[in-house]
Amino acid sequence: MADPPLNSCRMTALLAFDTAGERMTVALAAGERHWSRSASGGSKASAALVPAILGLLAEAGLVLADLDAIAFGRGPGAFTGLRTASSVAQGLALGAGKPVLPIDSLLVVAEAARAGAARFRTWAAIDARMNQIYAAEYRFADGRWTTLAAPMLLDVAELAQRWREAPPEAVAGDALLVFADRLETGAARRFPEARADAESLLALAESAWRDGAGVDAAEALPLYVRDKVAQTTREREAARAAAVATR
Repeated sequence: MADPPLNSCRMTALLAFDTAGERMTVALAAGERHWSRSASGGSKASAALVPAILGLLAEAGLVLADLDAIAFGRGPGAFTGLRTASSVAQGLALGAGKPVLPIDSLLVVAEAARAGAARFRTWAAIDARMNQIYAAEYRFADGRWTTLAAPMLLDVAELAQRWREAPPEAVAGDALLVFADRLETGAARRFPEARADAESLLALAESAWRDGAGVDAAEALPLYVRDKVAQTTREREAARAAAVATR
C-alpha cells in the first residue's frame, strides 16, 4: 500500500491574534500544542504585534510557511487595533501565500464565557468608550456558533432598553463592569470577566478552518461599526450630562 501524501499526515498549524481591545492576544496552534502571548493592545499593538508573532513562531520552531492559515480578530473594537490586526494579517498572508480567517472579536468573548458548554446563548458586550457599547448575540449548539444579532454599536440606554424588552439568557464582557449601575440583566447569567483570550481565539480559528472559512488576504478587512471615532467638546459634555441624569 502506498504511503499517504505528506500533507495528509502533517499537523494543522494556525496563527491567531486579536488587538481589538485593551489586551493584545497572539496564539499559535500546531496539532495539540498551543503557544500564546499577551500584552497591551490598542495603539500599542501597532509596534508590538509583529515582534510577538515572530517570537511565538520561533518559540514553536516554526516559520510562516509552516502555517495553514492566519486568523485575526476583525472587530468591532478600537480603530487602531482593528487596523493593525487587519494589515498584519494581510501582509503575512500575502507574503506566505496563506488564507485568512476573519473572526468576530465579540465572538471570542462569547466563546470564553461558554467554557465548553454544549449549548449556550449569550450577548457579548464590551465597553466602546464615549458612553457606548459594542454588542452582539450568539448561540452555540450542535458544535457551532450562530449569530443571532450581528455586532452593533449602541448607547448604554439603548442596549438596556433592548434587554428590558427581550431579556438575555446570558451576558459576557466588561460592559457589565464598566456600566454596572446602568445595565439591568434580570435573571441572565453574567460573565463580566470574559475576555478575548488565546484558547478561545484558537478554538474559533480551528473551527473556522475545519468549516473551510478561509478567505483571500485581500478580504481580511476590519469590522467597523462606528463611523465616528471622536467626539466634539460639546458632544462629550452632553454625554457626561446624560450619564449623570440617568444615575
